[in-house]
Amino acid sequence: MILAIIIILIILIVLYIAIYNGLQRAKVNIEESWSQIDVQLKRRNDLIPNLVETVKGYAKHESETLEKVIQLRNQLVQIPTGNHQEQMQVSNQLTDSLKSIFALSESYPNLKANENFAQLQEELVNTENKLAYSRQLYNSTVSFFNKKILVFPSNIVASIHGFTKQEFLATPSEERNVPKVKF
Repeated sequence: MILAIIIILIILIVLYIAIYNGLQRAKVNIEESWSQIDVQLKRRNDLIPNLVETVKGYAKHESETLEKVIQLRNQLVQIPTGNHQEQMQVSNQLTDSLKSIFALSESYPNLKANENFAQLQEELVNTENKLAYSRQLYNSTVSFFNKKILVFPSNIVASIHGFTKQEFLATPSEERNVPKVKF
């Protein structure tokens, strides 16, 4: 009888430890997936000054567009590390501004033909794609973690140790609108 109780206690302790460690691993995965976003944001922020300098030489009177990109980049760099939602909000605004710069190349054939501009544009497009993938990964890891803290028995361990739901990165409302297509 005592042996059975000891075995049950050992099983419960091992189960508790396994659940706790699973929650910790899931939390670390969220942090890791955010760091991937952070790496891509830094990469993009490092590329932007080169792009702006390249465009300046060709589109001198487009300074408002260039200044907005620089302002948003500087704003993004100054946001505290833990404020994921604000970082993504400013990042999305910066993405829209970069689209404006790429659109400028249509108005300036010499700029469009510039090898440095083309290379920077390609690097930024690749970085934007990596950012999109990293955001998907982040939301997937958040979803996995949130499920773990909601289902039994891990919800008991999560509440004991203060694990709380994490926020998903939301799509900006303007990107959710259905595009208007006219023929």
